[in-house]
Amino acid sequence: MSAEVLDRSLVLDAVRVTEIAAIAAWELAGRGDEKAADQAAVDAMRTALNDLDLDGEIVIGEGERDEAPMLYIGEKVGRGGKTKIDIALDPLEGTTLTAKAMANALAVMAWAPKGTMLNAPDTYMDKIACGPGYPKGVIDLDKTPAENVRALAKAKGVQASAITVCVLDRPRHAEIIASLRSVGARVYLITDGDVAGVMNTADPTTGVDFYVGQGGAPEGVLACAALKCVGGQFQGRLVFRNADERARAARIGITDFDKKYDLHEMVRADAIFAATGVTDGALLDGVKFKDGFVHTHTLVMNSATQTVREVRMKRPA
Repeated sequence: MSAEVLDRSLVLDAVRVTEIAAIAAWELAGRGDEKAADQAAVDAMRTALNDLDLDGEIVIGEGERDEAPMLYIGEKVGRGGKTKIDIALDPLEGTTLTAKAMANALAVMAWAPKGTMLNAPDTYMDKIACGPGYPKGVIDLDKTPAENVRALAKAKGVQASAITVCVLDRPRHAEIIASLRSVGARVYLITDGDVAGVMNTADPTTGVDFYVGQGGAPEGVLACAALKCVGGQFQGRLVFRNADERARAARIGITDFDKKYDLHEMVRADAIFAATGVTDGALLDGVKFKDGFVHTHTLVMNSATQTVREVRMKRPA
């Protein structure tokens, strides 16, 4: 059923949607207004989705309806039809990066058959991820960062000092960073964008072996959709800071607040994942306007067909 739902035309549609959002966000790059850049991407992505012949529901979006007037969790998009899909999206991953014209901002989206994506609340999540080619369970969220370095080093047949770990540069990660460095691992710090951080583990050109730390739960689902297409391992556990966040999770059906999710529990069927660069980054080039044309660079993946494509678009500005 997954391969039937995720046909080739949907792959091209996904590319068009993230391209449109990325271009809209780029128009505000470097202008110092995070909210305006995010709103531009949201508006563009919503308009593009509503122009498609599909019956889509946002399961990972900008928040709950009363908090986000656009692309909220539970919103229906598309013109309707037989194709029923769950949609996870981040119209602008890296609002601060865009506002400051810094690297690695992306427009990101994932699609899967209806009812197959974890409807994650807008809370934090403890995460750990690595790329393909390792024994199942080589990394574990319940191990210390140092123990995970040793385990991955053993699986690779290298010293711990040869392992590079991606971590969001946040005060809350001080103990994680200290643990990693205690065994000689190299720590690659990023300022924002943990979807890209997780994706780095599956791209051998980045040199990143695994990702660990606490970030947004919605971004965890998006990252899992990407790993579903290229292989890899992921574990996540929701983090609740107060009773309101627990209540929010309960409203969307979360009953086990301490559950450790793996990749295939967060995305339970085949998925399409698309990401378009807004600013230049390790994975993708950013939007460029040159000689009267707009240029974009998109990565699109389909786990049903195990295909990964880079799409470079050029059209009149």
